[in-house]
Amino acid sequence: MTISFLSVLFLGLLMGIKHSLEPDHVIAVATVAGKGKKLWISTLTGVFWGIGHTLTLFIVGIAIILLKGGISAEWAMSLEFLVGIMLVYFGIKSILTKKEQLQDTQLHQHSYVKSTFIGFIHGLAGSAAMVLLTISTVNSVWESIIYILVFGVGTILGMMFFTTIIGLPFVYSRKNIGVSRSLTMLTGAVSFGFGLYYMYNLGVNEGLFTIWLK
Repeated sequence: MTISFLSVLFLGLLMGIKHSLEPDHVIAVATVAGKGKKLWISTLTGVFWGIGHTLTLFIVGIAIILLKGGISAEWAMSLEFLVGIMLVYFGIKSILTKKEQLQDTQLHQHSYVKSTFIGFIHGLAGSAAMVLLTISTVNSVWESIIYILVFGVGTILGMMFFTTIIGLPFVYSRKNIGVSRSLTMLTGAVSFGFGLYYMYNLGVNEGLFTIWLK
């Protein structure tokens, strides 16, 4: 690898970390990160989010690059709208669910699957922008593959750090049911509210509803 390409990869790693901490990402994962009774469980939810996110970017991104195609603005915005729906859904679920009726092992697996799914949806919504960014910074398909993977490592590291931090108050408030429930409802309310705003912004301010009606 040339020094210039290594510099691009390092930049991709940093951009992946930054990308993982975008508001819609952290809000969605926050509804999952507080489910575990131990901090390492919260940490792993971030890892699985990053895996799901990277998997989607890799599959969709490479397919687009190889086929030399693209995603229309309508499809790209519609996939982003799906993120808003997901935020509202998980927000409502967090608010209404009193207690997970699962054993520890089942709860861990449930959180990991849910976190991977969230990452998958986020990756699907951001695939078009990621591909454009990749094409503009590298010179070949193999470099694109490496760049996406390094970017994915950055998202894993960034989200792993975030879920560890967000897991702290949940873990240490486990013995206080009132505080624990309040934190869960707070994250749910934030997810619900931001999801509504996200859909409104895409649909009204950015004109997605008008595009759909044409």
